Amino acid sequence: MHKRHLTARRAGFHISALALAIAITPLWAAEENATEHVSVVGQAASLDQALKEQRRSDSVESVVHADGVAQLPDQNAAEALQRLPGVSVERDQGEGRFVSVRGLGPDLNAVTINGTLVPSPESDRRAVALDVLPAELVQSLTVVKTLTPDMDANSLGGTIEVESLSAFDHKGLFYTGSTEASYDDNTEQTSPKFSGAVSDRFSLGDGTDNFGVAAAMSWQERDFGSDNAETGGAWDFEDGARLERLEQRDYDITRERSGLGLNFDYQADDYSSYYLRTLYSRFKDTETRNAAGVEFADAQQPGESGDAEGWRELKDREETQEVQSYVLGGERLMGQWTLNAQAGYSESSQDTPGHIAGATFEGNDDFADAGFGDTKKPRLNIGDDFYNPSNFSLDEVEWAEEDTTDTEKNIKLDLARDYDLAGHAAQVKFGGKLSRRDKDNDTDIWTYEDLGDYGLTDEQLSMDQFTKGQVDYSLDRFGPGLSASSIEGLIGGLDRSEFYNEEESRVNDFDMSEDINAAYLMHTLDIDDLRIIAGMRYEGTEFEAKGTGIRDGDYEAIEAKSDYHHWLPGLHARYQLDKNTQLRAAITNSVVRPTFGQLAPGFVIDGDEASFGNPTLDPLESRNFDLGIEHYLGRAGVVSAFVFYKDIENFVYNADLAGTGDWIDFSEANTFANGDNAKLWGLELAYSQKFDWLAAPWNGLLLGANATFSRSDASISGYDADSGSTLERDIDLPFQSDTVGNLMLGWENDKLSLRLSANYKSDYLYEVASIDDKQHDLHVDDQVFVDFSAGYFLTKELQLKFEAQNLTDESYYVYAGNRSYNAQYEEYGPTYKLGLTFTHF
Repeated sequence: MHKRHLTARRAGFHISALALAIAITPLWAAEENATEHVSVVGQAASLDQALKEQRRSDSVESVVHADGVAQLPDQNAAEALQRLPGVSVERDQGEGRFVSVRGLGPDLNAVTINGTLVPSPESDRRAVALDVLPAELVQSLTVVKTLTPDMDANSLGGTIEVESLSAFDHKGLFYTGSTEASYDDNTEQTSPKFSGAVSDRFSLGDGTDNFGVAAAMSWQERDFGSDNAETGGAWDFEDGARLERLEQRDYDITRERSGLGLNFDYQADDYSSYYLRTLYSRFKDTETRNAAGVEFADAQQPGESGDAEGWRELKDREETQEVQSYVLGGERLMGQWTLNAQAGYSESSQDTPGHIAGATFEGNDDFADAGFGDTKKPRLNIGDDFYNPSNFSLDEVEWAEEDTTDTEKNIKLDLARDYDLAGHAAQVKFGGKLSRRDKDNDTDIWTYEDLGDYGLTDEQLSMDQFTKGQVDYSLDRFGPGLSASSIEGLIGGLDRSEFYNEEESRVNDFDMSEDINAAYLMHTLDIDDLRIIAGMRYEGTEFEAKGTGIRDGDYEAIEAKSDYHHWLPGLHARYQLDKNTQLRAAITNSVVRPTFGQLAPGFVIDGDEASFGNPTLDPLESRNFDLGIEHYLGRAGVVSAFVFYKDIENFVYNADLAGTGDWIDFSEANTFANGDNAKLWGLELAYSQKFDWLAAPWNGLLLGANATFSRSDASISGYDADSGSTLERDIDLPFQSDTVGNLMLGWENDKLSLRLSANYKSDYLYEVASIDDKQHDLHVDDQVFVDFSAGYFLTKELQLKFEAQNLTDESYYVYAGNRSYNAQYEEYGPTYKLGLTFTHF
């Protein structure tokens, strides 16, 4: 990295440099005497570079670097981050998507690309699903856990900083290209992937190598799927544990990722530098879901049987998410003053064109002698009639379109001056930032029902007319699948205006804006072996939401506004105990706005029942304490321990306000409310070491481990209709795992590199049920993922790579109340990859 861009690419405390070894695909030189090549490629080399940055940093951070061939270790950014201490990921269809930090859910963390915030393409969230970012476009991923006053204060767990490739990351001409094939064991599908990157420096004017251009691209199409058995938590616990309904689901998915990054760096002279960072990513997800289910006439225990209603359902949709980011900035040295300026524009969108959101076929009659076995992975026990399509008829088709856009524009200015204070080095820094964010959602829904009233015969509506082969479902017998094209052909002949669902369409539409004005002042002072950073940040927020509600059949336009102000002091300290040991401490404050789904202005009121968003919610506020020690163990070695504590106010939870305030006469009023406070505390441990002092071949051994142990305490309240009073109960913070850990064993020499790694995440609270019904809270069970990777240099520039992911065939399991009772069980199977990478330095 060019020295003039150190401020643009801020160094941080990489507490888990060992996690870098876990995360980076091992690479090493092909020739025994290739000393220069070894300096930029390999587990130990990348790890050592991270540790050098750690020793200079001012914040507590964890980092993953791309390796010497500009490759992150996993197929998307989220999976690369899961190796870091305190970091866990939410998985969708077996792939890592959303990132949690220190037990705080993804919506409570922020994501930036090249210094500018990334908005979310999903209509109801702030969290950014990092699988939209191909790993090849990313040079480094950093999780900042303690925020200095010059940083946005919009994260409780951490801010995830994404940096894309720069020409100053390499010396001279650099290019690389990769091709890969991956095999999904569950669907027996093979999928291709291609990626590449190139960078070079040029001499402009009187400068030498002062202008850099870097470009990276990636394309992948992955065919895979999963098998699912779920109850949704539909257990009756009043008379034992009896199941009310059961559904089987088969997913067939194609995901196409493509991305392009183009970056420019210009060193005008010894005092001025400028940069332009651009990134575009496209994520196209095509999903076909066949479902078959029953609802028992009387709730049953395993082994019992009775009458049940049956159904078949198809969902078929194509969804495209796009992320664009453009950042223009520069730095100017003016004597003792340093001026930094940056303007950023980011846009995320999600386009879901017209699709079958749900086509439901109901059984013509009840099915007799229906039952199930096993409460954890339930299997349906039912007669052959359930698998005969002539026993089902089309009941309803929901056709939907949705378009969401989220844009963020910002401009910021930072001014710093170095000076001497009583013989000690000091710096004063101040600046400001203006941020303007707009999010809108447009949904249209058509509900095709009562089709017999429109001239369609029983024969035309029979499921016989819409089948498409047998579903490949590994968990149980399933029967025939459904044809999307046949269903589309049927409803295509009807007048769609007759079926427009105005209520569902209008209530889900919204337009929200969020304007944030920020300013800060901070001071840095070095007193011998002690560095102190103290400062204050101000953030003022203006929020506006527009939407539509429906009250007993009548539509109402809704507009809500709010503004609030926060003064956020911060204090950081770093003390050098000896040459290889230092202490760190931080007291910080942060503020996070509720999700857009929670703030949504739309509502539905029908008689004495209501459901609505809450645009008047207060933001979440947190005071954070961090204290830790780190000791370096030579090249690529570190051992560290950190404790942290967070005192959180105004956390948001699902609430039923019936019987209180404006909802005193309602039996149901489901919305979101602020809790009083919550607490989170924990311990992070990390260790890594390269045993290069041992005799060969043991001198190629690397060992890494990290673990985070945390606990949380929160309380919620709600109205209990039976007692007519307000109740309270204690809960864990949603998405908070008590234990997250990684273990890595690696080995490398000049040609061969091996890595075996394991990632563990304990169970966590996923969804809170009603205030008096703890048994129906949903929890995600613990998971262990084991991966293996190997790399071998066929020549100095050509490497053969092999990876095996999810070797233990770990499943995804959600339970209601305790582990014995299924809410959702899903299997994915392992994935195997084989690829070639050519690199020129």
